[in-house]
Amino acid sequence: MGTVTALKNPATTAPLDHYNPGSFYCELLGKPDNRNRHLTALWHRMQQLEVANLASRSKDSERELFTLGITFTVYSDRNAIDRILPFDVLPRVLTAADWRRIESGVKQRVKALNLFLWDVYHHQHIIKDGTLPAELVIGNENFRPEMMGYDPPAGTYIHIAGTDIIRDGVGDFYVLEDNGRTPSGVSYVVENRHLMQRAFPDLMQGFAIESVSEYGQQLAAKLSEVAPAGVLDPQTVLLSPGVFNSAYFEHVFLAREIGVPLVEGRDLVVENDRVFMKTVSGVKPVHVIYRRL
Repeated sequence: MGTVTALKNPATTAPLDHYNPGSFYCELLGKPDNRNRHLTALWHRMQQLEVANLASRSKDSERELFTLGITFTVYSDRNAIDRILPFDVLPRVLTAADWRRIESGVKQRVKALNLFLWDVYHHQHIIKDGTLPAELVIGNENFRPEMMGYDPPAGTYIHIAGTDIIRDGVGDFYVLEDNGRTPSGVSYVVENRHLMQRAFPDLMQGFAIESVSEYGQQLAAKLSEVAPAGVLDPQTVLLSPGVFNSAYFEHVFLAREIGVPLVEGRDLVVENDRVFMKTVSGVKPVHVIYRRL
């Protein structure tokens, strides 16, 4: 007579009971031949949660996202124009060593991009030396001849960068693209973290997790740095196309986090080459515009 194996009730199954990444790199465990010991504690803690409990918390989290209006607009889908931020209950963890490498690389990358733009709009050594063909730069539709010779504050062209990063099959980092114009998404990073803290406090307890809550203060400080010389208390505004823009939630979020007015084009006027903001008490000068068009 054969042995009888009792099957677990699916409702009480641990989330990772049957998970096996095989020979692939795993964000939670690391490399197949060298599992990340720093994440072992998180693995065991997740195994204490039941699948049903995990699913229930996930639904509660999605409901809260919708209630708070943390959505983005998809113009191509008329049946679901406003979608909530995709929320994954299984966290993607970056160790301190991973983050140091990313931080160092991103800083170097943004510096190189700013130096490239400085050269393009000044001496153009990168073209004269034959490193880049002129048609790729000067022939680009985004090249602005009127910027030639202009020195931006602090030599900075790219003030806010969005760097898209992936891992390859063995876990090494690669950059897909650099968005140096008006990158969106940081509001979802902050709100995702806050939601995780509310929905899964037991999962995060005891781990030394870097904070993301001070992003607004840091951004405000950086924007103030590019105000005209001699202005001690610069007025910054965030310029948005309005409520129908796909990233409008982020515009509202960042204006609140930075502590600045959220304006549209009709709220601003130009007089004698200076920008002013319309207010109930008259027009007031504007020194820095965070342009999200």
